[in-house]
Amino acid sequence: MKNLRQLGHQVAFADSPDKAILETVPNPHPGTNYLVRFTCPEFTSICPKTGQPDFAHLVIDYVPDKKIVESKSLKLYFYSFRNHGAFHEDCTVMIAKRLIKELSPKWLRIGGYWFPRGGMPIDVFFESGKLPAGLWAPDQGVPAYKGRG
Repeated sequence: MKNLRQLGHQVAFADSPDKAILETVPNPHPGTNYLVRFTCPEFTSICPKTGQPDFAHLVIDYVPDKKIVESKSLKLYFYSFRNHGAFHEDCTVMIAKRLIKELSPKWLRIGGYWFPRGGMPIDVFFESGKLPAGLWAPDQGVPAYKGRG
């Protein structure tokens, strides 16, 4: 863990997802299938057309192989989207592809539960591979959007 540049250090925020550093550490249980869940209930990005903020509740589930993601670097990666202009679909799939590139997980899924833009919520889902046999992946627990009542 000596090679981690962000954990335990004060770091500047990256101004774009491409510049953000996503760090990994060795999986402490490489021979065991288990599921890791990250939930980001206050994810933000910018609409590429209007410049207004977009908000999402992200849920990421993955089954590690040789590496796991270091959580502070994941938070900083999410933060790098705050001034990034992209559609909901692009943000959600971009995050999935970056995690796959960095981790090479056995399985990954992401649910992007976006709050309404123009009166319509947009939910984006991505999954890679198949969940290993015998492993439980709970429901992501985010209810369908019902407005204010």
